[in-house]
Amino acid sequence: MSERARRNTRPTGSNSESVKRSPRGVSRDLQLVVAVDDLAPARPSPRRLRQLLIASDVVAIVVGYAAATAIQQLVRPVSEATLRDELLFAVFVVPIWVLVMGANNLFLARAVSRFGEELRRLVVSGLMATGFLVAVLFLAQYNELSRLWVALLFTCVTASLVVSRLLVRRRFSKLRREGRIRRPVIIVGTGPEAMSLLQTTQSRPDLGYEVLGFTGDRIAGSGSAVLGSVDDTPDVIRRTGATGAILSVASLDPAVVNRLTRTLTDGGCHVTLSSSLHDIDITRTRSQSIDGRLMIYVEPTNRSRFRMLLKRTFDVVVSALALLLTLPFVLVAAVAIKLDSRGPVLFRQVRVGKDGEPFEMIKLRSMVCDAEEQRSELEDLNERTGPLFKMSADPRITRVGRVLRATSIDELPQFWNVLRGEMSVVGPRPALPAEVDHWTSDLRERLRVLPGITGMWQVSGRAEADFELYRRMDLLYVDNWSLMHDLKIVAKTFLVVLLRRGSK
Repeated sequence: MSERARRNTRPTGSNSESVKRSPRGVSRDLQLVVAVDDLAPARPSPRRLRQLLIASDVVAIVVGYAAATAIQQLVRPVSEATLRDELLFAVFVVPIWVLVMGANNLFLARAVSRFGEELRRLVVSGLMATGFLVAVLFLAQYNELSRLWVALLFTCVTASLVVSRLLVRRRFSKLRREGRIRRPVIIVGTGPEAMSLLQTTQSRPDLGYEVLGFTGDRIAGSGSAVLGSVDDTPDVIRRTGATGAILSVASLDPAVVNRLTRTLTDGGCHVTLSSSLHDIDITRTRSQSIDGRLMIYVEPTNRSRFRMLLKRTFDVVVSALALLLTLPFVLVAAVAIKLDSRGPVLFRQVRVGKDGEPFEMIKLRSMVCDAEEQRSELEDLNERTGPLFKMSADPRITRVGRVLRATSIDELPQFWNVLRGEMSVVGPRPALPAEVDHWTSDLRERLRVLPGITGMWQVSGRAEADFELYRRMDLLYVDNWSLMHDLKIVAKTFLVVLLRRGSK
């Protein structure tokens, strides 16, 4: 057991009960894994990670700087003296660029959790750094400055930093999944929302949280998970070595939330407040202050006729191109299907479309002809939850069908459904009528839009996703639709297909 885990087993200041690991029979929601494998890889410290991030940024700036100078010499060569001056400018440009990035909070993980925000800050930093260079050289009355070089400097260094940050993001994400980058936190509150927060942090190690315990009212049979009362939170944080606290707002009195937030942040603790909002894209929200109260404003979903026209135009253009470019693959697949098994080349199935209207979806057949009749015999082997059905080794899939599914070629005829206006390139998964019969009223909201060939659910781990993720992803798409979201999903789809993730 780690030193942090041993500290967690000491009695709290307000309760003589020892905090031990949950005994058998305790609710799974409250079981905390506090023991750390002694053989687990060492966790890099936050300071060390920040140093490595800065070092990688310096390398990226130097690479971009060199690229800008080299491109200038190829496009519009300058004199040897001017070239020497441009290279010498790096002595103060590189550290200034790093300082400007620091001023834009690019070394704070909480400020750049979203890549879109990180990209914005990188662009702003680039403009500030190049602007500072131009200002200094203007004041120094340096007359040999090339505007082309300044433009190339901004473009090349920013592009280099973007690539570098993307690589760093992938590395950090891997470290989080391995449990090597985790912020030790305490969840304040013991209500249903607090339990849900625990489940989320345990099922999503990539979020980077290590929950050490709760503070709040003890629940019968689960006292081993509660480290103290709400009032004990500052003391529990000091005793356990936690650096952050997640306040379950729904479990606490508003006055307590306000007091604890002030106390903990004043002591240097990182505080996160939960919200009752679910599946609202963060890009639609912004903070507001009304008479000293912190409020969250949510932008309304924009489904104007013009935006719908843009989406339809996008669907028609993409579908027409896809059908034309993939025709040779479809023809080869059709021949392979006929040679491999008896039956039609195309598989037709009734699905539920927009506003609940049924339509006939078409795909290349990847199963035996009587696959639907055999399904009832395989229900006990279903690996999905809810009304969904999926088997990792479905015996109904043909040899050619496995290849078609792994490459997603079987879905290409659906672009014809898109051209006919029955589907969209991006949208919720087209559901079977039998599945819709099991839907709750909130899930029926997905019928407000056309179903899609691909969507948030499909690119979020298609074969591994369960019904809860299916529900959440579809509603998230419907509630937060934008053409930019569609473009992002299409880009992710290419990666999913190329990497053959979740298409078995």
